[in-house]
Amino acid sequence: MSESVVNVRYMVSDVQEAADWYVGLMGFSRLPNASPAFAAVERGPLRLLLSGKASSAGRPMPDGRQPEPGGWTRFQIIVEDLAAEVGRLRGEGVTFRNDILTGPGGSQILAEDPSGNLVELFQPAVWG
Repeated sequence: MSESVVNVRYMVSDVQEAADWYVGLMGFSRLPNASPAFAAVERGPLRLLLSGKASSAGRPMPDGRQPEPGGWTRFQIIVEDLAAEVGRLRGEGVTFRNDILTGPGGSQILAEDPSGNLVELFQPAVWG
C-alpha cells in the first residue's frame, strides 16, 4: 500500500448507490465492492471507504450509539470552474446544502452524496 494514499471512511445508507454516485458524478474509480456491506472508490491519493450497516464499521458502539451517515465532516475537490461544475451536477440531480460562498481563499459549495455526506467543491482564488 502506498503511503501517499489517504483513506476516509463514510457511513452510507446504500453502498452501491453511493459507489455509483462517486464514480458517475465525482470522477472516482471503482475499487473492491462487497455490497451491501462495503465498497471503496478512489480519486488520486484519496481512497473513500463506503461502509453500510452490514460492515464492521457499522456495528453499534459499546454505549449503543449507531454509526450513521451525514454530519459536517467532508473532503474537498478542487475545480477550475466552480459555477460550471455546480451547473453540471445540478443537471444530474445532485443536492447542495448551500449556494456558492466566496471568501478570501476562493469559492466553495457543499454537495451531498445520496446518504447526506458532504463533498466540498472548491475553486481557489486567483492571486494577482
